[in-house]
Amino acid sequence: MTVTLGPLALPGQLLVIFATIILGSAIGNRVATARGVKAEGSLWLIIAGGVIVARIAFVARYWSLYAQEPWRLADLRDGGLAPIAGFTAAVVIGAILAWRRTDQRAAIVSAVWAGLFIWIGGNGLLRLATDTQTLPEVTLKDLDGRAVPLSAFAGKPMVVNLWASWCPPCRREMPALGKAQREASDLNFVFVNQGEDSATVRAYMKGEGLPLRNVVLDPGGELAKAAGAPGLPTTLFFDAKGILVDKRMGEVSSATLAEHLAVLRGRR
Repeated sequence: MTVTLGPLALPGQLLVIFATIILGSAIGNRVATARGVKAEGSLWLIIAGGVIVARIAFVARYWSLYAQEPWRLADLRDGGLAPIAGFTAAVVIGAILAWRRTDQRAAIVSAVWAGLFIWIGGNGLLRLATDTQTLPEVTLKDLDGRAVPLSAFAGKPMVVNLWASWCPPCRREMPALGKAQREASDLNFVFVNQGEDSATVRAYMKGEGLPLRNVVLDPGGELAKAAGAPGLPTTLFFDAKGILVDKRMGEVSSATLAEHLAVLRGRR
């Protein structure tokens, strides 16, 4: 689930992580202030440790892909985190600090427990708030101008990428998507260009050496409207029954794409 806040669109789980960090630390600081102590350093150590471990665990899971793109290791913009590993690390660090820093114990324990309840409650609310979305009934055009309904690509789980050649993150993620299309015979990848003509799209693919299949045009942005995509790139993941099971706003790396594909394959 993606949550839109004004001009921002964030994955729902990422929003829950932010809420857990912000509200948990705020509660911990409130308890510390009431007791006349300062616990900001301890709380930030817990947060930093949790985030670092969450990142390390995710990178370890997809190390073969990061080894091919080492510049992405420190780039958290791809959203590559393992939340359970991170939260477990935060709890362990919090327990150690609470044992060693007795004057801050109440603040640390309060922050960790508050974070736990916010994490569990936030994810529960996300599941309740997620509506079932089906494959939009839109008609697109192929590069020769023929009408093609999006449903023509159904039958297998689908990865539908909304992109444009003028969009820098779209261009950066396209090699990873193209490679996945070539390797994943069990999935249908559809590249839906937003607002450009066939000559522009052909020139872009030729210039970048991208042998993409299932490239179609959406001149009026109808799919973006139907899917509630506020910006580019947006990637939609539909199961074989045409049910939306995952959604990514923003650029994907090879690793985060692999994570989304694992979710999709688990929902055949």
